[in-house]
Amino acid sequence: MIADERRKRLAEAMAEEGLDALLLYGNAWQCDYLRYATDFGSLEGQALAIVRNDGQIALYLDSPLEADRAALDCPGIEIHLTRDLVGEVERALERLRNQRIGAAPQRLLPRRLAVRAADLKLGDETAFLDRLLMRKLASEIDAIRRASRLADEGYRVFMQAARPGRADYELVAETEAFFRAHGADDNFQIIGVGGVEVRGMAPPSGKRLKRGDMVTTELTPCVEGYYAQICRTLVVGEATPEQKAAHALWRESMEAGIATVRDGVTAADIARAENDVFRKHGLGQYTTSEYTRVRGHGMGLFADSKPHLLEDVTTRIEAGMALVVHPNTYHPVVGYMVLGDGVAVTKDGCELLTRTPRELFSVPG
Repeated sequence: MIADERRKRLAEAMAEEGLDALLLYGNAWQCDYLRYATDFGSLEGQALAIVRNDGQIALYLDSPLEADRAALDCPGIEIHLTRDLVGEVERALERLRNQRIGAAPQRLLPRRLAVRAADLKLGDETAFLDRLLMRKLASEIDAIRRASRLADEGYRVFMQAARPGRADYELVAETEAFFRAHGADDNFQIIGVGGVEVRGMAPPSGKRLKRGDMVTTELTPCVEGYYAQICRTLVVGEATPEQKAAHALWRESMEAGIATVRDGVTAADIARAENDVFRKHGLGQYTTSEYTRVRGHGMGLFADSKPHLLEDVTTRIEAGMALVVHPNTYHPVVGYMVLGDGVAVTKDGCELLTRTPRELFSVPG
């Protein structure tokens, strides 16, 4: 099992780092640090785990339903159901005070524990976990490959659902139903419908498709806990020359970013390759935070994993990482447009994980 491989790797890494124990936090939005050790993904409430370097793991939960699910899904882990989640974990940490303990992610720790970090000798080991999360085992990359294939199939379902008069939530619902029927654990999806007035993607709002609309989406299905993402844009009816020209720029940018990916470059190198295409075409201002968030990011146990592809992120890209490269941003003539493919980093380049054609798709208007 992937979870067993991860735990073995974590125990070895903790021994090399001289860590006796780790405190890991997770919630319903971000659970990758916790899941790496426990293989438990929270659906509600908060969760904390104490992981010992001998392999012993105690998972603390404040929801009876979550505790019941953990008991079924996580054999071999101690499950503690408690109303006083933070208090019980605090007492457990006090019993470990003569040992070296790390925490991750430090920024999400409950305040009661965060303010006692020095007293409890609770070091920030977020970067330690980040290294394990970013550089994948072969079995983790295989799970992302399978999720990527599902993402490709899901986009075909999305396209078939896109018809004039339909609400955006109907497209999302059909895609979600497909993913669930084909074994996806989860799917993070946002959507945009319209023209020059659209400045980004969001959860569905009930907006109905009409002829001439651009419909953008990113699909992020999850297989065995691992997310893979694809971003594509379609037009309801025939695309205009302006839409086609904009899409050609997006494709040039994405392909420049993917061509840069290899072991030894930095996240900044990839982002800069994408952004330079926009600058070459006089659209450099649309690569800034005013119009876009990131130029891509990692894929793994969280839908928006590190490293984030930005020109000020110097994280070294290594073989074994999985990334989505997506120059998603606003165009002043046609509106918000997206295009993104997933890749697995190799020594000499990368393996393309998503196979959907890099087209500006059209559906009958």
